[in-house]
Amino acid sequence: MSRPIHGGNLAWAARLAGCKPSELLDFSASISPLGPPRSVREAVQAAFSWVVAYPDTHYGELRRAIAQHHGLTPDYVLPGNGAAELLTWAAREMSLQTRGCFSVTPGFSDYDRALGAFGINPTNISLGNSLGNEERWHLDTWDTNFLEHIPQEIKLREFSFLLNNPHNPTGALLSRERVRSLLMAFGMVVVDEAFMDFLLPDREQSVIEWVDEFPRLVVLRSHTKFYSMPGIRLGYAIAQPATLQRWQQWRDPWAVNSLAAAAGVAAIQDVEFQQQTWRWLEHGNHQLYEGLAALPGLSPLPSVANFFLVKCEVSATDLQRQLLKQHRLYIRDCISFETLGDRYFRVAVKSEADNQRLLTALAAILPTLPRQNHSHEDSPHGR
Repeated sequence: MSRPIHGGNLAWAARLAGCKPSELLDFSASISPLGPPRSVREAVQAAFSWVVAYPDTHYGELRRAIAQHHGLTPDYVLPGNGAAELLTWAAREMSLQTRGCFSVTPGFSDYDRALGAFGINPTNISLGNSLGNEERWHLDTWDTNFLEHIPQEIKLREFSFLLNNPHNPTGALLSRERVRSLLMAFGMVVVDEAFMDFLLPDREQSVIEWVDEFPRLVVLRSHTKFYSMPGIRLGYAIAQPATLQRWQQWRDPWAVNSLAAAAGVAAIQDVEFQQQTWRWLEHGNHQLYEGLAALPGLSPLPSVANFFLVKCEVSATDLQRQLLKQHRLYIRDCISFETLGDRYFRVAVKSEADNQRLLTALAAILPTLPRQNHSHEDSPHGR
């Protein structure tokens, strides 16, 4: 079984650890440990009697619930079989509306899958650079630098831009104003906000409210991370109605099953669960970051989301292997993030006890692994 390109591949990890998947503690997928909410479980159970009928192709109840949550009308909402399905249609839209696409690196590997399906080879903009053996992240200035130095002969209005905010895997957050500069410059912008739910309403930087002002703005959201329902496969796109009507004509009329639709309504209306999640993350994020930063050889990047990207002075894949074999703990290697390689790993924030279990295991294993001598070619921003 080949190395996975996504986190959460428990079958692969369990084979390496020599145990059952259920015996692993999974830090590789950035899923909240609090869910799914009881309201979701009850909604799925209640909806089970409807599996004998086809779903509503318009998903009226689900669209109304999502629209109410964001202060929109339902025609601005299109549910999908996870955000991944909707990313596919966003890529098709880009292929029809623009000449090419810019995106940031490191970035989610599924972006390349979606863009490649329609013949788009994106131009990647690095979030940093490397000097010898040292990295210099430019998370606060990369977009300004890019826009200032783009050659004048390139007409950005003929191109699209794809980014996620908060950014995966760094956990950095772009302000609305910084995203707005991209909206003003490019012909089409797709913003993947899969982790935006983890921010308190007064801190979030969503651009959903701008879909009227910018006709070619598309925002993607997911129920996977915040509500702990990756197996349900539910996400949604927010964009102008004409765009979403076109996408509906492209796809299977029953993209979302009845159980997922019921789960989505229950989840997005569960205010108590949302508040519980924000309280958990504030404490858990601080605990795990401080614990990682205290371990020799590890340098976590600050993150607003429920995960950390961690630079390590040992082989991340060796560390992953030893954590699996010795402790049945599964961290995410960053091999599939093109510019990171074996120098970084990513971990999700879990409960206080689980976070401490990981920190204790790391403290035991790190001194046993050889420190790496990284050449310039091995740098996180080299090919």
